[in-house]
Amino acid sequence: MVEIGSTAPAFTLVNSARTATSLGDFAGKKVVLVFYPGAFTGVCTKEMCTFQDSMTALNGLDAAVLGISVDGPFANAEFAAKNNLAFPLLSDFNHAVVNAYGVALANFAGVEGYTAAQRSVFVVDKGGVVRFKWVAENPGIEPDYDAVIKAVEAIS
Repeated sequence: MVEIGSTAPAFTLVNSARTATSLGDFAGKKVVLVFYPGAFTGVCTKEMCTFQDSMTALNGLDAAVLGISVDGPFANAEFAAKNNLAFPLLSDFNHAVVNAYGVALANFAGVEGYTAAQRSVFVVDKGGVVRFKWVAENPGIEPDYDAVIKAVEAIS
């Protein structure tokens, strides 16, 4: 599992337009990685909309937000459009990134064999080092949004 102070695992995933997007594309910026279990679920919708509502503050702190789920790019595209999300939603359909970050959630929602992303947030500094980590005890819990913004503010 990725820990505070470790280098964030590099990745390349497709966004909702099916274009490759890499963590390295954001080198020199602060990055908020928001792993969410599934598009169109109640808690995930509230969480992504809350991050969208925080975009002015986060952009002002030179931070980018990347949403990551195991959903396909087509579901992510519709989810982003329906909720007016202006930050990229990335599709980890092969589970490589949820496994690399240690946030794979097996048997999600009681569905045997279905692995989703555990709701979690990692804040990565401009040099690619993890400076904040939060992983939900269960997928129904939302992050402390103020704590995420404070973590971004604390990075020079």
